[in-house]
Amino acid sequence: MEFNHYSVLLQETIEELQIKPDGIYVDGTLGGGGHSKEIAKQLTTGHLYGFDQDDAAIAAAGERLKDYQDRVTIIRNNYCNARAALYELGIEGVDGIVLDLGVSSYQLDTEERGFSYRFDAPLDMRMDRRQQLTARDIVNGYAEMELFRIIRDYGEDQFAKNIAKHIVKARAEGPIETTFQLNEIIKAAIPAKMRQNGHPSKQTFQAIRIECNRELEVLRNSLDEFIELLNPGGRLCIITFHSLEDRIVKTAFKKNENPCTCPPEFPVCVCGQRSKGRNISRKPILPGKEELEVNSRSKSAKLRVFERNEEE
Repeated sequence: MEFNHYSVLLQETIEELQIKPDGIYVDGTLGGGGHSKEIAKQLTTGHLYGFDQDDAAIAAAGERLKDYQDRVTIIRNNYCNARAALYELGIEGVDGIVLDLGVSSYQLDTEERGFSYRFDAPLDMRMDRRQQLTARDIVNGYAEMELFRIIRDYGEDQFAKNIAKHIVKARAEGPIETTFQLNEIIKAAIPAKMRQNGHPSKQTFQAIRIECNRELEVLRNSLDEFIELLNPGGRLCIITFHSLEDRIVKTAFKKNENPCTCPPEFPVCVCGQRSKGRNISRKPILPGKEELEVNSRSKSAKLRVFERNEEE
């Protein structure tokens, strides 16, 4: 299957990056190379480093960016390792970073990847197929309380406790192997009158995918490092697709803008914590009407932007 992925908020992201022709840029979630291609177009003596852990994305991006090989380096790695990988290449600072979070259209639409409840496929959900842990391992191996926790916290499903209970009961009779098997178990755990608002499996599948790929942990652990990596005036642009991601980004930007830990009654700051920069997007940038008409999956997208201080 051809790697098709619509780059959400593409023009808005490129504008916010304020690309310099001689700058150094990072695309931490390369995908099909949509954002990277637009960045590369504007570079002359600058360079772009693109990261992705999905082998199919690496292949697709390589093809899409083949006309810009002189200014693009593609690295198969999780973006949480980007800073270390760049240091090995002698890069200690960059002028812009973009992250387009979540699962790609290609991953959702490729049946055998097991990301979607729409296709009957093995429970996989790995973004990096080199890793050991799969969705099948989580569904069949996690204790009931752990399943409850991830479905409640990552899926924000009000029926998390009952879904976890049904999963454990079903797997006692034999391993749960496929997405459709899991669909039926989730369906049985949710009252019929509550199944009208979208597919009953949507939130549980999201939760298992996030757990399988450590998505929130990776994001939370990477933001401070990315801000540190920015050159003065450099910008970090992050596109999120659900409230859990957006909350992490919003909190990290706020902390880096105002890290002071002094009590409010102190007349002056004595903690010594200094601001790293400013949150450009007080309110997130949302897709416009035209984009929503073209791509319904963009409806939950939010873009937030942080700019590193010019001087520290």
